[in-house]
Amino acid sequence: MIDNEIIIQDILETVVQQKGIRLLLLRDDLRHPELPGNKWRKLKYNLLEARKQGHDTLLTFGGAYSNHLAAVAAAGHLYGFNTIGVVRGDELQLAQDDQLNPTLAQAVAHGMTLRYLDRNTYRRKHEAAVQAELLAQTGPAYVVPEGGTNALALRGCAELVTELAAHTAFDALCVACGTGGTLAGLLTGLAGTRQAVGIAALKGGDFLRNDVNALTQQVVGQRYTNWALQTDYHFGGYASFSPPLLAFIREFQQRHGVLLDPLYTSKLLFGVLDLIAKGYFEPGSTVVAVHTGGLQAWAGFRQRYESRSTWWPEIE
Repeated sequence: MIDNEIIIQDILETVVQQKGIRLLLLRDDLRHPELPGNKWRKLKYNLLEARKQGHDTLLTFGGAYSNHLAAVAAAGHLYGFNTIGVVRGDELQLAQDDQLNPTLAQAVAHGMTLRYLDRNTYRRKHEAAVQAELLAQTGPAYVVPEGGTNALALRGCAELVTELAAHTAFDALCVACGTGGTLAGLLTGLAGTRQAVGIAALKGGDFLRNDVNALTQQVVGQRYTNWALQTDYHFGGYASFSPPLLAFIREFQQRHGVLLDPLYTSKLLFGVLDLIAKGYFEPGSTVVAVHTGGLQAWAGFRQRYESRSTWWPEIE
């Protein structure tokens, strides 16, 4: 299992210095080249549980460009699990392996078997009857929910707080939100201390407040009050093309040598810097933003929007 030292980078921006804030970037994206950031943390204890239960196959769900599908495929390849990815949208089913988008092609290269569900059935993927039908077709498998968010995922994400606190004092911890699982895990790790901020990556993300509260209630039996969800930084919605966001990503990389992904961490850093400019954090605070990885998304993002921009980052 992954056990690398964490890397923390100072982000020196004019607005940060003007407001008397210290902004740190936790480079969780560097923990592992194929299983970066929150995806690894969410999967860690799920993999251990799957092994404990005697499973040799993981079954999970995701969209055609899902970071989670890519991570589960990589985890299976690295740790000896067969993997099955249930993809949203049966219209993709006719694609041959050489016609798959970069995310799905990489998943297949890591040994993942792809199955497809029509969108109506996919919305019911959490239902026992739908999962039972899938398992009847595939054989026994350990089911990992879409995005990897469950009680075991929170346990893995909570460890980030302990690791970070061992390296530096901090007042606020900020993370991008898709399903809310990473934020919920951080809250259990913070245990009511310090401040947490979630930046919703999708439009209409207000529902995440209830989801995060439900997750912490399920796992530790309580809801926390030391956190806030910011929903104004989605840039048009999940995986939407936004020239202003692309410009921010390019300029951030030029200033700090750090590439952000177009779905999550770019919105996180834009939001955190904007909140700092607005005086959201107390002067003298140390604010930590978590780079959760997701850079594999660039290949698919570029494929979809190639004609709309003259700048795309170089991905090693």
